[in-house]
Amino acid sequence: MTTVVEELVRKKCAPCEGGVAPLTDAQIAPLLKGLTGWQRDGIKIAKEYKFKDHYQAQAFANAVMWVSHREDHHPFLIVGYNTVRVEYWTHAIGGLSENDFICAAKVDALLDI
Repeated sequence: MTTVVEELVRKKCAPCEGGVAPLTDAQIAPLLKGLTGWQRDGIKIAKEYKFKDHYQAQAFANAVMWVSHREDHHPFLIVGYNTVRVEYWTHAIGGLSENDFICAAKVDALLDI
């Protein structure tokens, strides 16, 4: 686990109702570099997870939903037979916030449980 991830998983998402600017490219770069496998996709970050079968993919998707409920920051999920694509961005600001990276780190940490 990288130092960036260790710091992010200890944080809690802050409510975001807009009125703040999205993170800049300079702010995003070190956060994204610290997350394994996450890619920038326009105004969002995304990662696809592969599993042995549909049951494991669905169980992971449910665990992601548990994280998003606790953080009150919800991803866009695409669940396939043995894949789950997780996408984060902060709708209220039309771009990326620290919340997106906090949740991405916590989702990755699910695989370490």
